[in-house]
Amino acid sequence: MRKVSFAVIGVGAMGSIHVKNIHTGENCRLAAVCDTDPAAFDRIAPDIRKEIVCCRSAEELWQAEGVDAVLIAVPHYDHPDLAIAAMEHGKHVIVEKPIAVHKADAVRLLEAGKKHPELVQSAMFCMRTIPIYRKIKHLIDAGELGRIRRICWTITSWFRSQRYYDSGGWRATWSGEGGGVLLNQCPHQLDLMQWFFGMPETVRAAVKLGKYHRIEVEDEVNAYLEYADGKTANFITTTGEAPGTNRLEIAGDRGRLVCEDGKLEFRRNEIRTAEYIRTTSEKMAPPPCWTCSIPVDNVSFSTHLAIVRNVASAILDGTELIAPLSEGIRGLELGNAMLFSGLTGKEVKLPLDAGQYETLLRRLIARSERKTSRKK
Repeated sequence: MRKVSFAVIGVGAMGSIHVKNIHTGENCRLAAVCDTDPAAFDRIAPDIRKEIVCCRSAEELWQAEGVDAVLIAVPHYDHPDLAIAAMEHGKHVIVEKPIAVHKADAVRLLEAGKKHPELVQSAMFCMRTIPIYRKIKHLIDAGELGRIRRICWTITSWFRSQRYYDSGGWRATWSGEGGGVLLNQCPHQLDLMQWFFGMPETVRAAVKLGKYHRIEVEDEVNAYLEYADGKTANFITTTGEAPGTNRLEIAGDRGRLVCEDGKLEFRRNEIRTAEYIRTTSEKMAPPPCWTCSIPVDNVSFSTHLAIVRNVASAILDGTELIAPLSEGIRGLELGNAMLFSGLTGKEVKLPLDAGQYETLLRRLIARSERKTSRKK
């Protein structure tokens, strides 16, 4: 079988997982890794390490032979520059989430990508490969829910302890990570939100900085979204709640779909809600409905490896990408808009003004640096 040779840039917690996954892939092989910290290579199993090249810099990696594609798994701010450099050196790319910290950097990355249409460019939105989310996408696109009226995603199962945040100096800082739960944990859900429902017109959000942890960034968000077609959505997340919840509820004209605990339940109306409201002689009784348990294949597999294999197939055979890099800007913009609204106390109209958000972020970084210097 033909295989695509990959390099992993950044051998931290996530990069180490990618190293193991690619080593076991069918249409891909691990050719090299790259990290500025030589101790990072000790995280790689000896049997894998002896078969690959270990590079101390991106420049060294670009000169390595036999590398077709790179998977970038470094701290967020470095994603765009490394991806651009990789493409300039003729490498296909997979960029870990988020593809950038703020919209302006994402625009810069995607503009650079347009100069290299010959290269496969993907984001690591691995939750798009999960069967239950693919089923939801199919149901929505097939019109099974009818016109969607309301969405509520409560995703509070991202619990993190103080020790987690203390484990790395870049974590949960404006200068190192660019945000908190929206930039680190929730890019997957924000991507799925736009994948399922498109982008809203307006965003209003309440954002709490360091509510549950000694951190300077957000660890609780409550957002309200309004869409051009009249539907509304609530997005609720935190890293400070236990036990957490992961519940997506979609109310459509044909009923209500609930995704929770690996199950899909559809309360399907016998008569569409809009029609029933107009025609029924009842005053308060809702339309009769059926309770349908929708079967989902919950087979266990590596979602990260599924993206890598998809990219390898795209390189070898022209297979359609599951998560094109160009779509990575949408969930990022949604998260940026939530932060901008919560931090300024204003409603945000999309598309988000990338310059205004970048200016706000720079002010937050400067304020954090002043506090740090005063402590010294």
